[in-house]
Amino acid sequence: MKVLIVEDEHKVVDYLRTGLTEQGWVVDIALDGEEGTHLATEYDYDVIVLDVMLPKRDGFAVLKALRAQKSTPVIMLTARDHINDRVRGLREGADDYLTKPFSFLELVERLHALARRTRAQESTLISVGDLYVDLIGRRATRDGLRLDLTAKEFQLLSVLARRHGDILSKTAITELVWEVDFESHTNVVETAIKRLRAKLDGPFRTKLLHTVRGMGYVLEVREAREMREEPRAW
Repeated sequence: MKVLIVEDEHKVVDYLRTGLTEQGWVVDIALDGEEGTHLATEYDYDVIVLDVMLPKRDGFAVLKALRAQKSTPVIMLTARDHINDRVRGLREGADDYLTKPFSFLELVERLHALARRTRAQESTLISVGDLYVDLIGRRATRDGLRLDLTAKEFQLLSVLARRHGDILSKTAITELVWEVDFESHTNVVETAIKRLRAKLDGPFRTKLLHTVRGMGYVLEVREAREMREEPRAW
């Protein structure tokens, strides 16, 4: 599972990164509120650990920006123990609240609880137009016809389907599908998109996978007029 820690105290960061990595978590770190906002809104995480007292942008501002786009579970982790701070965090969308000093084992159990709750609530069948993606059965169909996808193509389609309507950058796609950083000149994303598009859209009149120049890719149903105006992507 993947967690984002937004925290500016280096000792706490090192402690959590080491402990959670040993527990099998993939850990990303943001040392200020601006970086935390960027990572939280650009990438997908199972849960976010968010401090309140942060440089550049406090935790409440980060939480507000996140909740405008996503429902990623958030645990507020802070030295503040005043009841008003806890109430404000929960009212603004935090899912849990833990004050410093804290028990690492308790934090881990809370992280797992939130991740399990999210998975239980997540729909296992996603529909976009006449496309149906079965996340459990790992199959996709369009207009009742099954798409013959490789494992990686299905993973790419699943990422796009979960975020249908959102523009995903190449960087976000590589992080979510391959979980590595490719060199800037690598065309692995373009190649994968091209192959997926051939199977997903090639045989059908209505196109679902669109290129947004300079920004990335989006899976969505568009009106016929908008589809005619979109530049053809090769």
